[in-house]
Amino acid sequence: MAILSEEQTMLRDMAREWTKKENPVGAFRKMRDGDFEGGFDPAVYGQMAEMGWTGVIIPEDQGGSDFGYMSLGLVLEETGRSLTASPLLASALGAASALILGGSDAQKEAWLPKIASGEAIGTLAIDEGPRHDPSKCDASVSDGKLSGTKMFVPEGMSAGLFVVSAKDGVYLVDGSADSITRSDRSLVDQRGWAEISFDGVPAEKLEQGGEDLLDQVLDRARIGAAAEMLGMASEAFDVTLAYLKQRVQFNQVLSSFQALQHRMADLFGEIELMRSAVETALAALDDKRSDMAMLASQAKAVASDTIHHMSKEAVQLHGGIGMTDEYAIGFYLKRARTLEQLWGSSTFHRERFARLNDY
Repeated sequence: MAILSEEQTMLRDMAREWTKKENPVGAFRKMRDGDFEGGFDPAVYGQMAEMGWTGVIIPEDQGGSDFGYMSLGLVLEETGRSLTASPLLASALGAASALILGGSDAQKEAWLPKIASGEAIGTLAIDEGPRHDPSKCDASVSDGKLSGTKMFVPEGMSAGLFVVSAKDGVYLVDGSADSITRSDRSLVDQRGWAEISFDGVPAEKLEQGGEDLLDQVLDRARIGAAAEMLGMASEAFDVTLAYLKQRVQFNQVLSSFQALQHRMADLFGEIELMRSAVETALAALDDKRSDMAMLASQAKAVASDTIHHMSKEAVQLHGGIGMTDEYAIGFYLKRARTLEQLWGSSTFHRERFARLNDY
């Protein structure tokens, strides 16, 4: 477990307290059943912005706190525990990272204060097929105008800024442009996914950051997704353990059965390994380590495998009630399946890890 500063501990505790009291899992159910086209409650995201969470990695002179990726990872872990629906991952981490790494002074000044305040929501528009593969990109820019279609864009229905990969680099696209078509894509986690078509939209290239800018941005987003999955896995474990301790069958509580004890012990070990991988990757971002790409793929692969196993076991160990919509444990499985694929599955990242290590 990472050694946190006093300020980071306070931030984590504040996030934990807020999610438990103000935005527990029941709040996600209300959002899902409500009329929120973007897949989240703007009022809730406004509260997160007021607490400063949307500006954690953004420099102070652009409205943020410059508190680092580990700090934002702690917040994402806690919001993952309660399945809080928000653009925090796509906007405050993904889009903000793209601007910090690749934006000009003018581009940063135009967008980072808005992202930090929650006024603007940004997102990454990368994939053009059913599976994550940044190398397959047909989107192109001619005379400063971008054309192409991006699939499964997180927060695509509400984004005011798109960070778009094209054949010759990474571009910023203002979401208010007329020649953007948004098509809602309802996935099992019922968040704000969309297919986005750009038809000759004005675009500004991100000129800084080097040739591997896209990989740098994606790796930060992948580690953030892994942090959210860590929170989900931890909470699913805690909820399942509490259920086993109170559910009686054959006149015995389920937790007294040795076979179930072994399964829970194995899951606990997997989650601790997951925590080590995720926190190591977050620390690598703050330390600007040269092996950050390898650690990002390691964290995303381990997190995807672990949350897949934990969410499946959680539903199974709850028995029949785990299969019902009335019980919240199934929400973790549904969110897990989308995050597992977002910005690369475990298979994608194991292969990438091997290439990075010259296997």
